[in-house]
Amino acid sequence: MGRFLLLKLKEAMTSVLPVSLIVIILNFTSLVALTGVELIVFCASTVALIIGIAIFNLGSDLAMTPMGAQIGIGLTKSGRLTMLIGVCFAMGVMVTVAEPDLSVLAEQVSQVIDPTTLIVTVGAGVGLFLVFAILKIVFRKTLSSMLLFSYMMLFALLTLMIINGNDDFIPLSFDSGGVTTGPITVPFIMALGIGIAATLGGKNVEENSFGLIAMCSIGPMLAVTILGISASGEITYTLADYSMETYFGKELITVIWDTAKEVAIALGLIVAFFAILQFTLLKLPRKKLIQIAIGIGMTFFGLVIFLIAVKIGYMPIGYKLGTGLAESSPVVMTVISFILGVVVVLAEPAVHVLNKQVEEITEGTVSKRSMMIALSLGVGLSIGLSVIRIICDFSILYYLIPGYFISLGLSFFVPGLYTAIAFDSGGVASGPLTSSFILPFAVGACYVLQGEANIMSDAFGIVAMVAMTPLITIQSLSFRSVMSKRVSEGRAIRRIIEADDEQIIDFM
Repeated sequence: MGRFLLLKLKEAMTSVLPVSLIVIILNFTSLVALTGVELIVFCASTVALIIGIAIFNLGSDLAMTPMGAQIGIGLTKSGRLTMLIGVCFAMGVMVTVAEPDLSVLAEQVSQVIDPTTLIVTVGAGVGLFLVFAILKIVFRKTLSSMLLFSYMMLFALLTLMIINGNDDFIPLSFDSGGVTTGPITVPFIMALGIGIAATLGGKNVEENSFGLIAMCSIGPMLAVTILGISASGEITYTLADYSMETYFGKELITVIWDTAKEVAIALGLIVAFFAILQFTLLKLPRKKLIQIAIGIGMTFFGLVIFLIAVKIGYMPIGYKLGTGLAESSPVVMTVISFILGVVVVLAEPAVHVLNKQVEEITEGTVSKRSMMIALSLGVGLSIGLSVIRIICDFSILYYLIPGYFISLGLSFFVPGLYTAIAFDSGGVASGPLTSSFILPFAVGACYVLQGEANIMSDAFGIVAMVAMTPLITIQSLSFRSVMSKRVSEGRAIRRIIEADDEQIIDFM
């Protein structure tokens, strides 16, 4: 156990240090000036972040992934489709309702939509589309056709929203798809898909192992869009207090307690489902249960440490970076935001889970390194483009419509496995560090450049951009690989056809 923890600490250190080094370097320039207290708290939070990611990743390997896989295998081997659908829908709803990032999002629009209504509706959307994803595996349907139909329906509903004059809901609708696929749900849902595909996946077991996160990201978008069509009034955003002093004293204890409670509820729902299925269906041996119990404890403590470090150290610094860089030149701000995007995805805990599972399922065909490069470039591009949108003040649809058109178009020209991986990556890349560091960065920049009134329309949507660009970058890599292979095959065929007949040796 100790050896594996040291390995995870090394991986976490490699992931987190680039982000922290960029912040520290900027502190020694004229662009950003951190106080001594802010710098000390940020460095302490970085150490906590490394420890939290390492413990979380080890706990995920010991508990979340085996639990999801065993539930998937057990439900499919039971042969009861109604049980499979019912359990998956209930898990999708309950786990989403307990996702901490969704609660934060709901509070931002509480003056327009009741938070409970929003959370339950989004949960129902995730549960419904998780069922669709399971049915895709059961009935051997292609992911690209389901994605095309779902996004066509989404953009049709967005048109109705625009007609009703609720344009401000558009960034919120797309952001909701990213915040619901958090670090707790991603490893579990991905492993659930792998377990079901291992039993029912058929000859396309690799392709069918992915795509659940992609489908679960669409449900919240549709749910919030439907709510936006019927909503009345304007979305109002009150700028939060991003000062680091907010978390000192009694507030620190409150943050620790609230974070631990949120994570405990989210994990508790998964554990409760697993316990019921263990007694009724799975019947796993005691040794396996002890391993899972240890993993659950490590997942809990790792994620609590991670989230507290992000809230206390990274959220205030992200906002201060945004306000500081907004006062510099637009070019400098855009370049630095691209660099931040390239490195920030390295610190997302669920990304490492995804990359590992992709490498294992594809047997090394898609390596962790190539996945990380594609994700880093995609997220860097998304944040850079989002900053340009904040500077120029235009609708996010100018990005989303062509972006999803290209993404869905590429899905018909690349292998289905790459499409499934790409759309899963979009949901995974937009994790808690994105919403707690990059979103405050965008809020700070927008507050300086466009004012508080435009924060909902200009700053929000950056999570949606982070979720969209990996769809293009990963599929583009696959498309390039496919075209290179076809060109090589064509050249080989031409060489054979143009070869001199005298050089052909007849063995007959």
